[in-house]
Amino acid sequence: MNKSITSHKTSKLHVKKGDKVVVLSGASKGIEGEVKEIFPKKYRAIVEGVNIVKKHTKPTADQPGGINEVESSIHLSNLALLDPKAGKATRIGRKEVNGKSVRYSKKSGEIIK
Repeated sequence: MNKSITSHKTSKLHVKKGDKVVVLSGASKGIEGEVKEIFPKKYRAIVEGVNIVKKHTKPTADQPGGINEVESSIHLSNLALLDPKAGKATRIGRKEVNGKSVRYSKKSGEIIK
């Protein structure tokens, strides 16, 4: 039997592509980076410079083979957004400004772009 991964049914995530985040737990704890890619169905993200793994690649016509270091995905529960004012981890809230829903920092109250 093939089971699809749809354990999280949230419509909105607390991080977006391009956000500055900090890792809360795991081997990369405390490292800050920018979100490169998000996988909403798997509830994971790829963050620049975090969760580096070695990947063995076969040579192709245009690329040589070898052992490359690439970023692997990390679970979103292990990430926290960086407060734009203080530069520390913060939770986010949502509120309406001029008829649009925006994210804001719970720590400083600043709107996150």
